[in-house]
Amino acid sequence: MSSKWVGNCNNRNASFTCFSYLNQYLLYHHHHHAFLLPPPTTIFSNPEKLLLCPTASSSRTSPPLILQPISRKILLAAGLHPSLPPADDDGEEEEGEATNALVTAAREAVRLYIEEQVGVSKEESLHISSNSPKYLGMLIQSVGELDQLSSSSYSSSSSSSALAFWSPSSSFMDKVYEMARRKGDKGMLPYLESIGLTLSSASHFARYLTSHSHTLPTLIHQVKHLKEIFFSDTDDQGIIGKYARTMMMHLSIYVDEDVQQTLSFFEKIQARRGGLKLLGSSDASFPQLIESFPSLLLLPIDSQVKLMVEFLKHIGVPQGCLRKLFLLFPPLISYDIEKEVKPRLLALQKVGAEYTDFGMLLIKYPWILSTSILANFGKVLDFFDEEKVPQDRVITAIKNWPLLLGCSVKRLKLMVEQFSELNITHKKLGRVIARSPQLLLQKPEEFTEVILFFKDLGLDEASVGRILARCPEIFAASIEETLKRKLAFLSSIGVSRDHLPRVIKKYPDFFVCDVDRALRPRMMYLMKIGLSKKDVGFMVRRFSPLLGYSIENVLRPKLEFLIDIMEKPLSDLVDYPRYFSYSLEKKIKPRYCVLKGKNLECSLKDMLNKNDEEFAAEFMGVGRMLALPVE
Repeated sequence: MSSKWVGNCNNRNASFTCFSYLNQYLLYHHHHHAFLLPPPTTIFSNPEKLLLCPTASSSRTSPPLILQPISRKILLAAGLHPSLPPADDDGEEEEGEATNALVTAAREAVRLYIEEQVGVSKEESLHISSNSPKYLGMLIQSVGELDQLSSSSYSSSSSSSALAFWSPSSSFMDKVYEMARRKGDKGMLPYLESIGLTLSSASHFARYLTSHSHTLPTLIHQVKHLKEIFFSDTDDQGIIGKYARTMMMHLSIYVDEDVQQTLSFFEKIQARRGGLKLLGSSDASFPQLIESFPSLLLLPIDSQVKLMVEFLKHIGVPQGCLRKLFLLFPPLISYDIEKEVKPRLLALQKVGAEYTDFGMLLIKYPWILSTSILANFGKVLDFFDEEKVPQDRVITAIKNWPLLLGCSVKRLKLMVEQFSELNITHKKLGRVIARSPQLLLQKPEEFTEVILFFKDLGLDEASVGRILARCPEIFAASIEETLKRKLAFLSSIGVSRDHLPRVIKKYPDFFVCDVDRALRPRMMYLMKIGLSKKDVGFMVRRFSPLLGYSIENVLRPKLEFLIDIMEKPLSDLVDYPRYFSYSLEKKIKPRYCVLKGKNLECSLKDMLNKNDEEFAAEFMGVGRMLALPVE
């Protein structure tokens, strides 16, 4: 180029030529290699355009690229937000090409620096440089500022000292390369950004790691192992996040620092779009995990992490549950096994846990090894002792639902008072909490809603108390999604509202039976053998435990014996559905054999609704004359 361009290059073609030249310059130039094209002398930038202005003296030996303040688009592309007025539409396409060229060159310079100076593979260094846009933007901006400073004719003494290492004659890639080296983070800053950390967090951790003599290859190895332990390739469908939410919801005591840090970690995940269901996702959670627990980056893999994994497997934690355990309580992985873990596990022997039971307790409640939960443990045991609840029942409740240990005594007392109003105290209370310990973590108002639900159906308070004692799981069920759905099923088979109190009192357990997998198939089976829907509804009204009988184990074998062997009509079942409640081998068959041997006929009720003495007296002539049944 022999001509000289001056002014603002308003001509679109000239402007495009300028940017094409810049692209060629940046893309063809390679670090430590001879430049093949004559370099431009100066790049000027104003708030509107980035313009290339070569001079007549341009040649192979001319001073290469000098960057003026980086344009808005270049900074935005690098993830920065310059306080410049917006660019005009004219020349926007050309500026975009120049932007891409600068970023591409900067990315290549960073890749070379990480590969050559830090000792990371080409593939890994390329991944890092391609996924750290804000770091690239920072370098580009720094290069531009120093170029501007070095080209100023009125540089101060302080700026002169800052430029002591700066060579304006170097290529753009050389400058970015040197700037990356001068940052002193040894490649850790772009790497930390590439794994999802913000630039500010990455800067902080890079300084922290460098001060601890960490190297980037070591850090990459560390992160790889941490991801393998905390995350997996399979989608957990948000199960870990749901359990984290449950643990948070049922926590009502003052917590120690480890649990508090874990809660802060959960809150960071919850604040993101998608919430806690992303907890098991490496891409979504790993940056927050490191920001919440930065010491993980310094944790010795062989002498700590692998030993902890093996110890947990030894006490019963399955391999597939380790990541759930560590994600729900990250501090655990850094605990000292001899000084912290084992002494705390021994404290759990108060609940009768064996050594191999510890793993299951940890899976159910990872926070159980925190100091605050263990301190509350004794308070919970003392409270139930004061309430005269048998200790074996309390121990069973804690084993089944260790989240109780995160509940304050004050909150437990509120629910125990609710039970007391239904005459559920002492031993009865023990049976209830051993079977459904989760009831103790309910809100009193939720428990009251279930009581009112049953009262609205016509049951008195005493009956509600008996239902609670017999089938406490009902009181943990959703009224809308479970209880009302079961009532709708009863209505569908002909049980009217007037009959509900009797049906519920006789067999409240049907509320915890699955409609689609249990209740409906059983009733459909009865209709399939010849009973009408009206017959089935009548049978349920008379004997509601019929709803709970298995087809294969109860209904089919007893029906086949009734029809094929006893040759009884189905109408006998409608009259006496309690027939299904008697043992086929111990009662039905022996009594049928007695009657058949004496050539006697009687109803199912007369045959079965008598104790052994009454049956013997009436049908075997023991104690009095054998009386034939009245026709």
